[in-house]
Amino acid sequence: MRVVVAGGGVAGAASAIAFRRIGAEVTVYESHADPAGPVGSFISLAANGLRGLEALGCLDRVRDAGFPVPRQRLWAGSGKLLGDLPRGRLSDDPTHSVTLWRGRLVEELRAEAVRLGAEIVTGERLTGADTEPSGGVRARFESGRTAEGDLLTGADGIWSATRRILAPSAPGPVYGGYYTVSGVASGVDAAPGTLEPGTFNMVFARAGTFISIAVPDGTVWWAAQVTAPEPPGPGTITPDSPARLYRDEEHPSAVLRAATETHRPAPHHVLESVRVWHGDRTVLVGDAAHPVGAGQGASMAVEDAVVLARAAATEPTVPTALAAYERDRRARTAKLVRMAAANRDAKTAGPVARRVQNIVMPLALRVFYERSTAWLYDHDLAPLPPSAA
Repeated sequence: MRVVVAGGGVAGAASAIAFRRIGAEVTVYESHADPAGPVGSFISLAANGLRGLEALGCLDRVRDAGFPVPRQRLWAGSGKLLGDLPRGRLSDDPTHSVTLWRGRLVEELRAEAVRLGAEIVTGERLTGADTEPSGGVRARFESGRTAEGDLLTGADGIWSATRRILAPSAPGPVYGGYYTVSGVASGVDAAPGTLEPGTFNMVFARAGTFISIAVPDGTVWWAAQVTAPEPPGPGTITPDSPARLYRDEEHPSAVLRAATETHRPAPHHVLESVRVWHGDRTVLVGDAAHPVGAGQGASMAVEDAVVLARAAATEPTVPTALAAYERDRRARTAKLVRMAAANRDAKTAGPVARRVQNIVMPLALRVFYERSTAWLYDHDLAPLPPSAA
């Protein structure tokens, strides 16, 4: 099988690894040569995503590039502790969530794909695709290059060109009501208990939520998720902007006073349910098919890659493999999208809703958290065929 992958981010690189594990010939076409390094924000892989990386054979590699974060604490803007929970797992799961820069994750996955024999071509953006009379697919790129394969995998994110090729009239992404500014701080003078190592902290502040994690090297990674009716315009967010927005809350202010890096803002976008996930020879994975949010984007992309490659290895034809992949993934990702919408509402709540939330959340987390997330974190991800490994 020859697989053309459009997009070399988390979903594309994970797909390349998975297809190489089943013996497919893989070429990845990616518009950006640099996977971004520390620019942007950090991400976390939950227990389900880590099991997906284990199925791909690169769990240790990714763990070494990040650090474990076993706990998460939720705080009111006043400093009241609303909840202390296991991070990205159930309490009895020894698999601790891993946090790292998004660019570093892409670097490690790309390197593993290349080690396994995949080819990665950068500077190429997908513009079209046609099914060949022979049954294959021909992808076309902005440079004029073409690539033929048995399968085109669209791993090109929320602004996916592959999705537009499959369904030209499908709605596109829209701004979701908040943007994220992230960065690094050093020498933070924070209140006791608010920056313990291995703990993901989220403060529900007036301007939006504020996230901070103490990193093993002594720095603090932070992300301000700012509620705003419109995304910020070019040049409107300066290094001082987050400090002004979070000046009323003690913990965010302490972190931002010590900020040494402030990265460019990233507006959060949402997408209506994608109705068409595949054709006979073209399929969507990751954010191209289902931007899920809730800190699960990378984990879901890894799951997609494993399920798709397993279907390709076990089903008799490419079309039946793509149908099997969608049957396996559609309901799970739809449920996560609904959960993410509830999380987004909590992040963007107004003053009255925030006060109610501060009263209700502690009890709700104690009673319902594990019961309501077991389906997500305990997901049984069947491995790739042993013969392929």
